Amino acid sequence: MDPTELGADVQFRTLIEGVKDYAIFMLDTEGRVTTWNAGAQQINGYSAEEVIGTHFSRFYPPEALARNWPAVELAEARRQGRFEDDGWRVRKDGTRFWANVIITAIRDARGELRGFSKITRDLTERKRQEESLRQSEERFRMLVEGVKDYAIFMLDPEGRVTTWNAGAQQIKGYSAEEVIGTHFSRFYPPEALARNWPETVLASARRHGRFEDEGWRVRKDGSKFWASVVVTAIRGSDGELRGFSKITRDLTERKRLEQIESNARQMEEFVAMLAHELRNPLASISNATAALRPEGEVSPEVAWAAGVMERQVGQLVRLVDDLLDVSRITRGKIALECMRVDLADIVTRAVEASRAWIDAREQVLEVRLPAEPIFVEGDLARLTQVVTNLLHNAAKFTPLRGSIWLTLEADGARATLRVRDNGVGISPTLLPQVFDLFTQGDRSLDRAEGGLGIGLTIVRRLIELHGGTARAHSDGPGRGSEFIVELPRPAHPVAPPTRRAPAERPVDRLCVLVVDDNEDSAESMAMLLRRLGHEAHAAFDGASAIEMATRLRPDLVLLDIGMPGMTGHEVARALRSTPGLTETSLFAMTGYGQESDRRLTQEAGFDEHLVKPVSVEVLKRHVADIAARARARGAKEV
Repeated sequence: MDPTELGADVQFRTLIEGVKDYAIFMLDTEGRVTTWNAGAQQINGYSAEEVIGTHFSRFYPPEALARNWPAVELAEARRQGRFEDDGWRVRKDGTRFWANVIITAIRDARGELRGFSKITRDLTERKRQEESLRQSEERFRMLVEGVKDYAIFMLDPEGRVTTWNAGAQQIKGYSAEEVIGTHFSRFYPPEALARNWPETVLASARRHGRFEDEGWRVRKDGSKFWASVVVTAIRGSDGELRGFSKITRDLTERKRLEQIESNARQMEEFVAMLAHELRNPLASISNATAALRPEGEVSPEVAWAAGVMERQVGQLVRLVDDLLDVSRITRGKIALECMRVDLADIVTRAVEASRAWIDAREQVLEVRLPAEPIFVEGDLARLTQVVTNLLHNAAKFTPLRGSIWLTLEADGARATLRVRDNGVGISPTLLPQVFDLFTQGDRSLDRAEGGLGIGLTIVRRLIELHGGTARAHSDGPGRGSEFIVELPRPAHPVAPPTRRAPAERPVDRLCVLVVDDNEDSAESMAMLLRRLGHEAHAAFDGASAIEMATRLRPDLVLLDIGMPGMTGHEVARALRSTPGLTETSLFAMTGYGQESDRRLTQEAGFDEHLVKPVSVEVLKRHVADIAARARARGAKEV
């Protein structure tokens, strides 16, 4: 035998015999133990004298023996060349441990079976702790000749490769002839070599006994892969360093998935921040527009300009909301608040929300509702959003003075909503993708209102969350479109709720403090409140807000969250602990509108969470509620 091969063989045996984390031993063709290493004695509890010559089935629990599992394992290894299994095994003292087992068929040059190699590792602790299982599985599994999932090889004390297994060739691309005798630094990228990382790895393993690392490595073809690496110092009985064992696993796919998840998380955070930054100027414009809304007789030009501003601000708000919604929906972050709702009521709400947009195009909307209520289990706000999006889509792709038809009907099991128009229609090629994210139709100059292509995606995702379906139909370009939404109905009919006509309530003059570091936003909201007949003051930072609230004792504080120095949450907690302000209503008025933001404002002591820009109707409703509660308290005191 060549002396080089003999030396490599001795080194390899030294590696096997010195490993204590793995039981590595040989079986003959019948499954009797023929070799036994220190790791086998430590894991299984038997000495070599006790176990050599006995059948390896002694390590299996009764239920595995009852199904003849040891024989199955050998048969599979004999047929396929390799068998891997996780399962319970039994130690000498009768205790059980969870083992990862790899059995490899050993054949001579003629292909004749000479026996089996068996590698066992105790993974009991991993079984108990699944999270540490994943991390440990990535770092600790020793593979020897015939195992292809790991690169396992030996280095001499200087870092030159002395052995090379099939897994090393598969992962790194080099054959044994190409790599043995060369320095292992050839597997590292230039940036790692520039900082002498291979030398650092060996020095740390030499000093501490082992070294673990994750990082980029280079294959023979120059491509990079993300590797998990364990380097262990191998010493003889005299303590002299004989070399190193090096185990490498390709974790590129995991790294790729982690990067995708990180990118998605960053994008969600970016969209949320973008929405916040857009909502601040939108709030100022919306407030100023509402404050300048013409009263009485004005020129047609002024009325037209005010209408344009209101409609365009509304359109911008819709775009911002759609961006946030599609981000949350695609990541599964939408939580429905389901209750029994009347679809006719939802249609009425959606029509009211869309009326200004449709009227501006002088379009005719015909709504057909059944005489009886149609109840479904659903989220009132989200279903209203669905119908509004469909009406908005119909209006956008229908020409001036065109027609839109909305029909609601039901049978015993399902409710069906149809929105039809006589607009531009949908081409046969686009129709199958019309609900896909960012899908657009014709973007020619005469269709400049293409939007972002996310409104219909939101429709389909929300309807699917409700257990329903959404589909589209069109006979082609220029022949209009129809969108059909179907929702399941409850198994048992529900009596319609008793409705009381809202009582007319007088408008009380309230004292309101508006707090926002964006001065335009604060001043425009204060101006709007004064136009509505209330006393309004503006503060631009947390300290001023606390001082003014203590002095003014307002009925309502509209408080921004994202302020420098002292955040809105900190101001809210301070106000809640200030004597004399226990009856003050505290509303968050912010550009942050995700569920996590709402939870934080609730925990800080806010009564309501309003997302900028706040509409005049919403503001009037909340102010009226506060005034009504104040009157009720006054009546009790009298």
